[in-house]
Amino acid sequence: MVVVEIKIELKEGVIDPEGKNVDKVLRLLGFKGIENVKSVQIFEIEMSLPPADAKLAGEEMCRKVLANPVIHNFTVTVR
Repeated sequence: MVVVEIKIELKEGVIDPEGKNVDKVLRLLGFKGIENVKSVQIFEIEMSLPPADAKLAGEEMCRKVLANPVIHNFTVTVR
């Protein structure tokens, strides 16, 4: 069995309201040195496939369901 880790993040230039809100709250609470906050989704999917096939399946999941190609970038890693 392998674990497919899928990381989905917004493309550069796409507004990230969740990240902006967290950034604002952290600053209001007095945290220093914050440069930027981004929201990221991570999915871990256990699969009983060979690693290469699991990676291909994870990429297909992103293209069909998990990510919107207009606003998202994704990475798929297999552990």
